[in-house]
Amino acid sequence: MVAWKNENFTKNKRPPVTKIKTAYFCKNCGAQSPKWVGKCSSCNSWNTYEEEIIYKEKGSASFEKNTATKSSKPVLIDEISVASEIRIDSMNNEINRVLGGGIVPGSLVLIGGEPGIGKSTLMLQMALGLKNLKVLYISGEESDQQIKMRAERLGINNAQCYVLTETNTQYIFKHIDAIEPDIIIIDSIQTLTTELLDSSAGSISQIRECAAELNRFAKNTHKSVFIIGHITKDGTLAGPKILEHMVDTVLQFEGDRNYIYRILRATKNRFGSTSELGIFEMLNDGLREVANPSEILISQFDEPLSGVTISATIEGLRPMLIESQALVSSAAYGTPQRSSTGFDLRRLNMLLAVLEKRCGFRLGVKDVFLNITGGIKVDDPAIDLGVVTAILSSSEDIPIPDKTCFAAEVGLSGEIRPINRIEQRISEAEKLGFQTIFISKYNLKGIPENNFNIKIVPVSKIEELFNYLFG
Repeated sequence: MVAWKNENFTKNKRPPVTKIKTAYFCKNCGAQSPKWVGKCSSCNSWNTYEEEIIYKEKGSASFEKNTATKSSKPVLIDEISVASEIRIDSMNNEINRVLGGGIVPGSLVLIGGEPGIGKSTLMLQMALGLKNLKVLYISGEESDQQIKMRAERLGINNAQCYVLTETNTQYIFKHIDAIEPDIIIIDSIQTLTTELLDSSAGSISQIRECAAELNRFAKNTHKSVFIIGHITKDGTLAGPKILEHMVDTVLQFEGDRNYIYRILRATKNRFGSTSELGIFEMLNDGLREVANPSEILISQFDEPLSGVTISATIEGLRPMLIESQALVSSAAYGTPQRSSTGFDLRRLNMLLAVLEKRCGFRLGVKDVFLNITGGIKVDDPAIDLGVVTAILSSSEDIPIPDKTCFAAEVGLSGEIRPINRIEQRISEAEKLGFQTIFISKYNLKGIPENNFNIKIVPVSKIEELFNYLFG
């Protein structure tokens, strides 16, 4: 018996089977593991490992012309020549302030924020405002028509602004090589994919590899790159933690949806200070720069109200006045409530304990609510005196005299502690028409009182402040 033989089967070879290789990555720090583990050995986080495909195609390669690294050799630090720092004007004073004076060529800037807070609007507005530079706006979330509609709503026209809707980094680098833009904006990093990996867009390995390609491109070509990033429910940037280490600057765009004001805050900046703050006002035609935030953060009342005080704070190099509102009432239930908006709740509990223990005010059986108006968050200890005064004013139901502000820190023993840059705070209060400011008496050294037309009242303990205001 002759066995039947298929000539086609014997002649044609079986197509090669591609083996898919997977690995597990930590969502928090990006550490890699061949198998799933419950606790990350790098960051000690629990249940953060996810499986991803990491198979590499041999034929694919990145845009080698722009991402290839040049060979280097060790040199003495004294032999390194440093050129004068030239920054690019973003045509937006608030963005320049947060970046430390302008855009640094070759920098990689990451901008994060909640969905709908205005990140894309801010970047498109900056791209349209750069008239003398060639800008490439790359979007993986919107179409060309949607971006054009947003640009028409902003009412800004720029003939040097290009729009590209693409998510593949290899094609993106080819278009960049053809256009040769000065500034590139990516919206967003979670939508990009590279052919070097088979995992889906938004995965930890894709975000890390795409960010590494953009970082190499920015450093080798001295082109500034802005990338927009999503955030998680916890308020942290989505993706591996290494993403924040790779970039040069991390900007956080935040604000309350119930308010029209937005705050651009730098949490990391290799070329400037991280304490600077940019404030914008969200309008129908885009974001408006707020040059004097003190005027918008202070409410206007026809008659004085109890529990409302004004404090002088400083964000970066900018002094401004903020309003604190406190409400103290009898506890309707067994456990008194403690709530704060825009102010650290733990510090509020500490100040209440100081008032209870050191000053004898019976606040342990009362509800205390504190709010910093304008939807901003303040962590400056110089507003302690204003917060304490607002609590006492609401507890006694006696309003604070008009045109009065405060600038001092409260210690654990009830003393009024000095703060830094007191002259700038006094000058800001005087400029806005305030007549009296309460400070620590230990801040009087070196302050020329004759140079100010505002009345400076020094206090050393909370009891002195209480007797002065409430008798």
